[in-house]
Amino acid sequence: MFRTHNCGELRLQDAGKEVTLSGWVQAGRDFGGLTFVDLRDRYGITQVVFDSDDDAPLAERARKLGREWVIQVTGAVRERTNKNPNRPTGDVEILARELTVLNKSKVPPFTIEDESDGGDDLRMRYRYLDLRRGPLQKNIIFRSKLALAVRAYLGDQDFVEVETPNLIKSTPEGARDFVVPSRLNEGQFYALPQSPQTFKQLLMVAGYDRYFQIVKCFRDEDLRADRQPEFTQIDCEMAFVTQEDVLNTFEGLTRHVFRELKGTELGEFPRMQYDEALRRYGSDKPDLRFGMELTELNELAQGKGFKVFDEAELVVGIRVPGKADLSRKQLDALTDWVKRPQIGAKGLIYVKFNEDGSVKSSVDKFFDADALQAWGAAAGAEKGDLMLVLSGDDEKTRKQLGSLRLHVAAEYDMIPAGSFKPLWVVDFPLLEWDEEAGRFHAMHHPFTSPKREEVDRMLNGDHETMKSLKADAYDLVINGAEIGGGSVRIYDRGLQEKNFQLLGFTPEEAEEQFGFLMGAFEYGAPPHAGIAFGFDRLCAVMNGQSSIRDFIAFPKNNQGRDVMIDAPARIDAQQLSDLNLRVTTAEKRE
Repeated sequence: MFRTHNCGELRLQDAGKEVTLSGWVQAGRDFGGLTFVDLRDRYGITQVVFDSDDDAPLAERARKLGREWVIQVTGAVRERTNKNPNRPTGDVEILARELTVLNKSKVPPFTIEDESDGGDDLRMRYRYLDLRRGPLQKNIIFRSKLALAVRAYLGDQDFVEVETPNLIKSTPEGARDFVVPSRLNEGQFYALPQSPQTFKQLLMVAGYDRYFQIVKCFRDEDLRADRQPEFTQIDCEMAFVTQEDVLNTFEGLTRHVFRELKGTELGEFPRMQYDEALRRYGSDKPDLRFGMELTELNELAQGKGFKVFDEAELVVGIRVPGKADLSRKQLDALTDWVKRPQIGAKGLIYVKFNEDGSVKSSVDKFFDADALQAWGAAAGAEKGDLMLVLSGDDEKTRKQLGSLRLHVAAEYDMIPAGSFKPLWVVDFPLLEWDEEAGRFHAMHHPFTSPKREEVDRMLNGDHETMKSLKADAYDLVINGAEIGGGSVRIYDRGLQEKNFQLLGFTPEEAEEQFGFLMGAFEYGAPPHAGIAFGFDRLCAVMNGQSSIRDFIAFPKNNQGRDVMIDAPARIDAQQLSDLNLRVTTAEKRE
């Protein structure tokens, strides 16, 4: 037996027991006659004492133990004289009488502590060591518990878990596919699924009216903190349901997992139309934990001789409570922030509503105090508040100010800690017109249905009509992060063919890519709808973190590489030959 207890289990009531623990040496402290060793496993840390008066040879062996050595210790539990209130096992220690070294360790390249001295690249290279650290273990265990909670809830709701294929057909919509060559079918390729979208719709046709899967998905796209080339979805589909049925079901799932894992009862899940979200917050995933809604100022700010405003499609501002005392240096930093290429604003106007009642602005030359006070009144500004204003193209400017709103709130600690604010965003546009490409793109995906009352407009309308079509599509947003998204699906072949036509597919292309799905629609397809939650992102948001990487055991870096196993990597000439492939570099192609 390697252990009778784990390293986080022993308490004062266990005093006097003879126990055996196994784990890693977290740290050692030598005080001459006494040697202390902190023994760690994933459950916690227990202090072990080696007393040279009781067993000098054993104490001498303990002095030679190194960090991260794997050892087994047997001894008696006793009450500590100097208790550690910050450790669950801090009331007790083990007086060792036996020590077995199970495995020695090289000196680790960074400290295995909650706060490590290793940089990101180093810890990614030695991910198996990084995963020993408490914060990461907590995250990975949380992920496991979340998956179990999701399965429990959906199982109770009569959902059937069905696995769908990982080797599928490449389709032209969405992000780039990862492709896999077929050895048995020369010159042909599988694709890894960006989602199980068509398969879950086929399961509805097959009569499995409630499907779910916690599934890996793959997208060959540029990476960032909340994006990985392979990620996990809670993928769901339901037949004979309306949008309202889906929203109620998955509002229930969200409440369940927050209650079970965080002990948090979520409040109201308000509904907000897509157009309203952009108008009020400059984002289709607004963070409702704080105010600072956008205020349109066209009527108050234009026609006063200030060319920047007069020539703009939109003049819009936000009220920043209590920040009239920001220095010129701080305001310049905000201006520089919005002028970055990622945001793209040309400048930033500020108005300070000072505590003494005076008003100070960067556009004092063009607007007197009364005019600026009118701006403040429109935004609900009070003494001590700051107003930040942008102008330009309507859509672009709203998004720029929406980004600034989030930045200011984070920069000046204006977001309540531990708060969760859910929101359903509904009534998305069905299609987006790409002026450069001269074609429509699907706002969600090509299988999203227009709202029922707009089907005739879609089938018979002109180009401008198509731009205004609304979809039965919905996103779940929590704290400004898109947690999940879905839609009511098209289940009629004729309507699906029309949508493919609008998206630029020829009838032949539509048949080649999606004939299997449209063919299935001719065999009694039921009305159906679904949703997919970003599982990694849900983990991060529930724990107040921005990066999904620390909730994935073995993630990729920002170049899509696994630096621990050094992948992707070249394959040998025989494998290439078997796959009928030849590798050329960009340099050789030129």
